[in-house]
Amino acid sequence: MTSDPTASPPPEPHYSLFEDLQGILIASAQAALGIHLLRTAGLMTGGTAGLALIIAYAFDWNFSVVFFTINIPFFAIAFAARGFIFLVKSIATVTVVSILAEAIKPLFVIDSIHPGAAAILFGVSAGVGLLGLFRHSGSLGGVSIIALILQDKFGFKAGYTQLIHDGILFALAFAVLPFDRVIWSLLGAVLLNLVIAFNHRRDWYIVT
Repeated sequence: MTSDPTASPPPEPHYSLFEDLQGILIASAQAALGIHLLRTAGLMTGGTAGLALIIAYAFDWNFSVVFFTINIPFFAIAFAARGFIFLVKSIATVTVVSILAEAIKPLFVIDSIHPGAAAILFGVSAGVGLLGLFRHSGSLGGVSIIALILQDKFGFKAGYTQLIHDGILFALAFAVLPFDRVIWSLLGAVLLNLVIAFNHRRDWYIVT
């Protein structure tokens, strides 16, 4: 049986404060680990994190500062579209990921990693992290907020929205990164978005 993509999404599952906190923290750690792998290999990705990486590479700026700053306008959209709780969770998630992305650098030093391995591991790690954030009504801000809104209102899968956005972003990346790094980065971004597209289905969730 297939679900009607135009139907209203089922109600959000109710979580306790502790369940939300641990879920968002674990998911944020997964996302931060993926970003660390990308930076180690000199790769980028899609979404707001990808835009922040391109800016950081181009101007030698701190990724976490750029990532948090460019997310600020999207917080207003988060509040208007999905309410105060989603806004708070989105701000918390972006903040935690920004902090963890910096904290992990001296704790997990990678001397060498093949860009293909970094891309694949990023796609899996960040994809699982984003699924966890979506499950707890959080996001990494930016395009992921828009993607969730489109999925909830029109049934257009969040992963597909991000694929469209990423296509534009990767076209810009060729001006900043070497050709081979952009191609490897594309592999990671596609894998991440496929993980989301295949697994983020509200009708699979049991709401109590």
